[in-house]
Amino acid sequence: MTFRSEGQGAAVVFGGSRGIGAAIARQLADDGFAVAITYLGSADQAAAVRDSITADGGRAIAIRADSRDVFAVRAAIAAVTLELGPLDVAVVNAGALRLNPIASFPLEDFDLLVNVNIRGVFLAIQCAIPVLRDGGRIITIGSNAAVRSGSSEGSIYAMTKAAVAKLIEGLAIELAPRGITVNNVQPGPISTDMTAGVADRIVDRIPLRRMGKPTEIAALVSYLASSDAGYMTGASLTIDGGFVL
Repeated sequence: MTFRSEGQGAAVVFGGSRGIGAAIARQLADDGFAVAITYLGSADQAAAVRDSITADGGRAIAIRADSRDVFAVRAAIAAVTLELGPLDVAVVNAGALRLNPIASFPLEDFDLLVNVNIRGVFLAIQCAIPVLRDGGRIITIGSNAAVRSGSSEGSIYAMTKAAVAKLIEGLAIELAPRGITVNNVQPGPISTDMTAGVADRIVDRIPLRRMGKPTEIAALVSYLASSDAGYMTGASLTIDGGFVL
């Protein structure tokens, strides 16, 4: 069975309750997919995304799932296929950010970044692969920090995002016989609630002199999820306004 972008199947967005993830969920719903979003602590925001999609005539569900918990991730994938149908697209957006010099980097923060940004990505993909239809799409949301760290306190975060970029290269080869493409989107500074307090300090380092919009990331994901992107796989695509090191 080959993938078609008209939305006969489902898409899951891990970490889809707010910011970039919410924009991606809404965009995929506009593209015709039935959409599942996972969330951890933002139940009200997840419900709002779900309800906005269904209000526009789409199909959507919200599932509470800790991306670090293999049983929760497995249950989420099972719920997607049971309630929405065959899985065509898996977007892994759930992530964590902690900044500190290595000399004073708390071990618990290190563990959090590794568990969410690396282990969580691995678990989401591993659990999705068995039910993902041939010709489907896996899209990870990394960070431009993988290639442009931009912060003296961001080395551990950058390390986790670089790991994701390398993961998708080998995975693209592994899944190519099934026609499944695997790509990584690497956003730079994006206007979300997480960046509201630092935007003024960042924007001068962006040649385009503005923050990115969640909808701009969602548009790139939409392309990667479409049949038009069938020949692109194993790529990390940086979208950051030319962010300067």
